[in-house]
Amino acid sequence: MPLSWRSWIANEGSKHFILVLWLCTNTALFWKTFVSYCSGPQHYYLHKMLGVGLCVSRASAAVLNLNCCLVLLPVCRSLLAGLRGFQKVTSRKARRILDKRKTFHVACGIAIGLFSVIHVSAHLANVYSFSVWYSDEFPALNLAHYRGEDPRIIMFTTVPGATGILLVLVLFLMFTASSYGMRLSNYDIFWYTHNLSIVFYVLLLVHVIGGVLKYQTNVEHHPPDCFRPNRTAPGEQSWGFVNSSQMDGFGKVCREDPQFQAHFPETWLWVSGPLCLYCAERLHRYMRGCRPVTVASVVRHPCRVVEVHMQKSGFRARPGQYIVLNCPHVSSFESHPFTLTTCPTERNATFGIHLRVLGDWTERFTDLLLAEPEVGAEILPVAHQRRYPRVYVDGPFGSPSEDVFNYEVSVCVAGGIGVTPFASVLQALLDDWQHHKLRRLYFIWVCRELQSFCWFAELLCSLHQKLWQENRPDYLNIRLYVSKERGLQSLSEGRYQVLSARLLIGRPRWELLFEEIGRANKQKRVGVFCSGPKGLSKTLHKICNSSHFGATFEYNKESFS
Repeated sequence: MPLSWRSWIANEGSKHFILVLWLCTNTALFWKTFVSYCSGPQHYYLHKMLGVGLCVSRASAAVLNLNCCLVLLPVCRSLLAGLRGFQKVTSRKARRILDKRKTFHVACGIAIGLFSVIHVSAHLANVYSFSVWYSDEFPALNLAHYRGEDPRIIMFTTVPGATGILLVLVLFLMFTASSYGMRLSNYDIFWYTHNLSIVFYVLLLVHVIGGVLKYQTNVEHHPPDCFRPNRTAPGEQSWGFVNSSQMDGFGKVCREDPQFQAHFPETWLWVSGPLCLYCAERLHRYMRGCRPVTVASVVRHPCRVVEVHMQKSGFRARPGQYIVLNCPHVSSFESHPFTLTTCPTERNATFGIHLRVLGDWTERFTDLLLAEPEVGAEILPVAHQRRYPRVYVDGPFGSPSEDVFNYEVSVCVAGGIGVTPFASVLQALLDDWQHHKLRRLYFIWVCRELQSFCWFAELLCSLHQKLWQENRPDYLNIRLYVSKERGLQSLSEGRYQVLSARLLIGRPRWELLFEEIGRANKQKRVGVFCSGPKGLSKTLHKICNSSHFGATFEYNKESFS
C-alpha cells in the first residue's frame, strides 16, 4: 500500500523533528566545547600537555551533562500527567509528543552510554599524558606527583578517578539490565538495577568536584606562549620559552607567570534543576502512595485473569489512565503498572483493574487475593469478609488512550489482555456518550481463546443495548476475532448472543479493514489506539502511514512510562 505523506507527517513528523533537534543540540554542544578547549587561550597550556584527549574528554562531558539533565524529565510521571490533563491548553499534537517520552528517555540513556565510553577513553589518554608530560615549570597543572608516575595510581587515588570507575560499574549494570530480553525474562533485576540511578547521580555530583583540569586566569597579563625573560633556550624546556636575547622580532613579554584555577563544576548547573524536580515528584508520589487503599472485591475470570476493585479517598482518574500498584506482602520495593478498567464516578467511588497471572509477582499477589485456587472458567466473586493484603496505589498517570474521546472517529485495537485501557473508555461511554467529541468508535479485539471475551462481554452487551435504545446503532462498531475455534457455541448461547454476530474466526485482514474505515470516513482524522503485542503494533503503525481513501490515521501506541 502506498505511503501517505499526510499520515506519515501526522505520525512521524513531530517525533522526527524532536529527534533532529536533539541530535543537532548534542552535535553543536560537542563541537563548541571541543573548539573551546582546542583553541581557547585559557586552555593553551593544558592542551599543550594533554593534546586532543583534553578536547574529546571535555566535549563528551558537555554532552553527558545535557543528557543526564534530559533523561530525568520523561520519568517525572505526575508532572507529565498533569500537563497531559490540561486539554484546553495542551494541543493534541503536544500530548502525542508527550506520549513518546519513553522513547526519548531511552535515546538519552543510549547517548549517556555512548559518550561515557568516549569520555572514559579520552580520560585514560589524559592520565597517561599527565604522567609522561609532567611539567616542573607549571606544577599547578599537574595531576601526577612526578614524571613517569604509574597511571593506575593516579586513577585509583584521585576523587574523579575513583568515582569514575564506580560510575562505569553502575552504568554497566543499568545498561545490561535494561535490555529487552532481561526485562522480559526477569523484570525484578531491571527494576532494582534501574534504581541505581540514585547512586549514579550522587557519584556524578562528587565526580566533578575533583578540579583536575584547570584553566589560566590571567590571559591578559600572560598571553599564551609569550616570551619570558631570564629563561633558557627552547631546547632545554619542554614548553618552548626563550630568553631575552632571542626575543627580537617576536611576541610580547610576559608580565607575570601564568596562574591556573579549576573550573566550577558545570554538571551541578545542568542536573540540579531536573534532579530537584524529580526528587520533589518522588516525594509527592511517596506521600500520595502512602494513603490507605481498601480492596473492595475480587473477581476471578477465565484464562487466569483477576479483577480487583479498590477504594481510596480523594482518588480521581480519567478513562485510559493507569496506576502503579505495590503489595508489601509480595515485595516491599517492587511495583507494577496496571491500566484502570473502571474509574471512580460521582455515584461509585471504587476503581478497578484486571490483571493477568504472568510471572512470579502476579502469581503471589493473586494467591493472596483469592481465598481458593482458580478452577474452571466460571466467574466467582470472592467473599467480602475475607481479609485482603495491604495494597498501596500510586497514580493515576496519563496514557495515549485518554485521547480516544478527542477524535470524532477512533479505532481501538486490543490484543488479549491489552484490552484493559479501552475498558474504562467503554465504561465512560456507557455512563454518558453524548458529552464527548467522539461520534464513532471502532472496537477491535483479537484473542486466542473465546473465553477471554467474557472479561468484558457484559460491558460490551450493555453498551450495545444502550446505543440501540437511543437510536445510535452506528456509534459503536464491535469486531471480535478469535484464533481458536474450540468452544465457539458458548458465546452464541445465553446472554452474550449480541456478540456472536460480531465474532470472526482467524486474524483480521488489517489492510482491508482500514480501507473500509477510510472509505467510511474520508477527509477525517481518525485516531488509532493500539494495546497489544509488538507484532500487532508494528503492523498497525505501518498501515497507519499508508494511504486510505483520504482519511488520515494518527497512530497511538499504549505504553507504561
